[in-house]
Amino acid sequence: MHPLKLVLAAALSFTTIFAHAAGFHRIEIPAESDSPALKGAVWYPCSQPLEEVKIGPYVMSVAKDCPVVGRHLPLVVISHGWGGTFLGHRGIAETLANAGFVVAAINHGDNALNPRRYGDLSVLVERPTDIRRLIDFMLDSWPDASKLDAQRVGFFGFSRGGYTGLVSIGANPLGELLCKHKDNPACEQAKQGELLTLTHDPRIKAAVVADPLSDFFTVESFKNVKVPVQLWRSEQGGDGVTPESVAAIAHALSERVEFHTVAAAEHFAFLAPCPPEMAKRAPEICSDPPGFDRQVFHTELNSTMLAFFRKNLANDEKPVP
Repeated sequence: MHPLKLVLAAALSFTTIFAHAAGFHRIEIPAESDSPALKGAVWYPCSQPLEEVKIGPYVMSVAKDCPVVGRHLPLVVISHGWGGTFLGHRGIAETLANAGFVVAAINHGDNALNPRRYGDLSVLVERPTDIRRLIDFMLDSWPDASKLDAQRVGFFGFSRGGYTGLVSIGANPLGELLCKHKDNPACEQAKQGELLTLTHDPRIKAAVVADPLSDFFTVESFKNVKVPVQLWRSEQGGDGVTPESVAAIAHALSERVEFHTVAAAEHFAFLAPCPPEMAKRAPEICSDPPGFDRQVFHTELNSTMLAFFRKNLANDEKPVP
């Protein structure tokens, strides 16, 4: 059987074993010291019927606020790209939740509702800390934290979210590159050739990274990355990400990486297919090259990610439906 068909069959089998629907509810992580509150959502296995839930231009088929089903559940956290939101990868979140995972995503400081911070270097420093705070919240403060398995934490990130994930699993961007033409205390340190102090989180046991922002990394940046990585690149790139820069990361990760190139795809193909309202509002992130079908691609992407997380976040005791 073709490898893709095997992946799809395995994913379908796993999905039918567990939950009947993706549960969904909103979360807010309280502010701490100088860090603001973080807003987001959680998708999780649930046994209640689906309903349509509309948030802004997006419509999801989920079971809103239903009880969480299962125990010893794996957790996957999601990091969006520049100008994105926690809903940008809702299809991936629903797929994983339907298959027995709990998925949590938050808005970073450079989200779609906060354009004033798009060019702010400090966001790139904050982002890995945001992920640490999200994992802390899910494992300690989330009302159903007792149903999670703290030993099975995964990560997915796209673009700046991919950068965020690479740092979270141990990569160290070079400060002098990150801080070029920037002036603040952290950058003054970086301009002396020192590494910025960024948050790494050893609780993350596997990461999926798509078209990561990679200007600030060298081969040496990845010497402390020990967890398995599934790395995706678009063949045509875009938004400052080049296919060559992603390939360089794959080379640096060597045997730790499972590397995929998406033929004919541009950078924003990794975002969930846009509803009509969004496609009219933001055609630059919703349109694809002729002949490329984003809906079909996301079926493959979601299934391949599911297989990767199942393999690398495995446990002797399966989640209980």
